[in-house]
Amino acid sequence: MPYKVLISDSLSKEAVEILTKEKEFSVDVNTKLTPDELKKAIKDYDALVVRSSTKVTKEVIEAAQRLKIIGRAGVGLDNVDVEAASKKGVVVVNTPAGNTISTAEQTLALMLSLSRNIPQADASMRRGEWERKKFMGHELYGKTLGIIGLGRIGTEVAKRALSFGMKILAYDPYLSMDKAKELGIEPSDLPGLYKNADYITVHTPLTDETNHMISDKEIAMMKKDVRLINCARGGIIDEAALARALEAGKIAGAALDVYEEEPPLKENPLLKMDKVVLTPHLGASTEEAQTNVAVEVANTVRDALMTGCIRNAVNVPCVESEIWKVIEPYLKLAEKMGSIQAQLVEGHIRQVNIRYVGDVIKFDISPFTLSIIKGMLTPILQETVNFVNSMVIAKERGIRVIETKIDQIQDFANLIMVDVETDRMRSSLTGTLFTKVDPRIVKIDDFYVDAVPEGYMLFMQNKDVPGIIGQIGTILGRNNINIAGMSFGRESKGGKAVSVLNIDSDVPKNVLEELRKAQNVYGVKLVKL
Repeated sequence: MPYKVLISDSLSKEAVEILTKEKEFSVDVNTKLTPDELKKAIKDYDALVVRSSTKVTKEVIEAAQRLKIIGRAGVGLDNVDVEAASKKGVVVVNTPAGNTISTAEQTLALMLSLSRNIPQADASMRRGEWERKKFMGHELYGKTLGIIGLGRIGTEVAKRALSFGMKILAYDPYLSMDKAKELGIEPSDLPGLYKNADYITVHTPLTDETNHMISDKEIAMMKKDVRLINCARGGIIDEAALARALEAGKIAGAALDVYEEEPPLKENPLLKMDKVVLTPHLGASTEEAQTNVAVEVANTVRDALMTGCIRNAVNVPCVESEIWKVIEPYLKLAEKMGSIQAQLVEGHIRQVNIRYVGDVIKFDISPFTLSIIKGMLTPILQETVNFVNSMVIAKERGIRVIETKIDQIQDFANLIMVDVETDRMRSSLTGTLFTKVDPRIVKIDDFYVDAVPEGYMLFMQNKDVPGIIGQIGTILGRNNINIAGMSFGRESKGGKAVSVLNIDSDVPKNVLEELRKAQNVYGVKLVKL
């Protein structure tokens, strides 16, 4: 029986041909399915290929009976329920590098348009006007460009900006100082970047941490003649704050390709401002980029079905299915440990030392390492990092990864130890499995604990004194935050201690500050898994 493939969004003819020319495949192209129609049809297909229009919901995935892989021609996975796919055992793949050049060029195009008033001048000419003085521009040469997020796109923007004679400041939590200098870029913290940049462009995913990361407070730090560019995700720049700053003359201008609501509402004040250049989410809208991502996802789906070789998977590493069933709990533990470490450490990550202890070394450890590094990079890079490219991205950012196997059993039959060194601190995390399936964090630095790595977690450093638990519980209870579980470890009676709390909901910033200011509390970090 041939593999059945459904293409529910428009793909380039080159991509469709990659799949249709295989005799083992039966390919249907139907781009007009309603959600209910897709839910009914999906039960007969082994693969589903989409862009951004099709919504691959939990209901659609649960209705699938043969589905093995979902291919997204693009980077963002907002339209695919990855968690539901993982539970169903369906592989989800995307194309994280396909629109890199296209988006980088769009950023430079907007920067130049903003600097030289090109859209306004063009509109003026079409009205029969000739107003040279009105559209006096500014050169990029000699100016400082601040880049927030130095991944693939940010790096390509930097390369092009350097050719214009610009100085580059860059902020990226995972960028090492040595790697930045090698690229001819000066690393910076965010306050320094805001203070010194003439142009600021953002290239980060939209997360809880990056949502409105540029708002009134940040704009107040900037130069009066700064210009902002966003080709990443709507919501990173607070549009209301941006409009206020433009209206007040606090900043010189802005160029946006993405918006908090797309399309933006007609009453959005940015639509009526002359100091703003706007485009309708064109970052990936080049013929080359659209063809590249479509061809890439078609090749990936074809190879996954025909050979079992999986590239760009966002929810599984490439291992044989029988081995996957055995090592899946370790992979989940490893990814969670990487994510926890990324959210606990401060500064630029320089080195990651991973030690595998006990029976776990009987397996090929490379999938575990990939899971750790993917988990570590995901809080910042989101869907642009996967099990295949995580090590490559780590290397690009100057992060050294060292693996060690230890066959001598220590406190537990199996242990995974993740030690992270940054330019500011060291952090150690040890994890294991209880009953071979239940992940646990059993050691944080030198403190033994028994913590379940899931959901919302509070990691606290405190002094071991009577009443400390009641104090923490009172603060959380007063703010309607329920404690689901807790674990404690201490170095000695009355000495330093760590407390790990599993909680049922997110913790607002003001509550975190209250906890940090509590008596005998040295530090508090919120981790989201």
